[in-house]
Amino acid sequence: MNTFTTVDAVNEYRNALSGQVGCVPTMGAIHEGHVALVEQALMENDHVVVTLFVNPKQFNDPADLAGYPRRDVEDIDLLNQTGVSAVFMPTVEVMYAPDDSYLVNESCESLDRCGSARPGHFSGVLTVVMKLLNIIKPHRAYFGEKDYQQLELIRGMVTAFFMPVEVVGVPTMRAPDGLALSSRNALLGSSERALAPRLFQYLNSDDSDYLVKDQLEKAGFTVDYVQTHKNRRYGAVFLGQGSRQVRLIDNVRLTP
Repeated sequence: MNTFTTVDAVNEYRNALSGQVGCVPTMGAIHEGHVALVEQALMENDHVVVTLFVNPKQFNDPADLAGYPRRDVEDIDLLNQTGVSAVFMPTVEVMYAPDDSYLVNESCESLDRCGSARPGHFSGVLTVVMKLLNIIKPHRAYFGEKDYQQLELIRGMVTAFFMPVEVVGVPTMRAPDGLALSSRNALLGSSERALAPRLFQYLNSDDSDYLVKDQLEKAGFTVDYVQTHKNRRYGAVFLGQGSRQVRLIDNVRLTP
């Protein structure tokens, strides 16, 4: 497995490849959900490049950025075992040099749900994803459906800017108790981890958004939002207190 930290090195590697190339963009702290993305990419492409980059532009809370789990050594070891072709792990200076004033914005779908709760978040997401796809030049890029609003926005960006890449959504991987796998789960204490699966349970009920929000609050969650959009219910909550608050998101498809 090749590991690269500069754009020039990736470009040289990519230009020498033949066949289909898949890309799995991640922020590291690799878990089984990421592995599922990698496995699908490996089945559908001749080469797979995974990116590891904690993108500061998509964090609106400095404490959230500082506390985001980072496990570069463990991630490299795990990815090496999956059989991916290469890992690209740039620094912030590489990704945002020489000028970080150019951003990708979307003016409709990004304004509610996570977009409303986290100002600037999706601008940061779209900007870094466009940069990574322009660097890797994959035929296909793989994203989990847990971040479904993000997936829709990336698909829209690729269409709007005529980018020659297929965006592949992969179903959400869950723990046996229903909790959607996420790098942030590692930040949960034992009591919080025991409570967390109720997010999926309540979102998946037949109750209204209002009742689901009320149930989550009574259970001990701090609710950011519960919102149904295009036959899919989205929820974002916090568990923990003060600086130890962990933000969890999930979504479920509802029967029309």
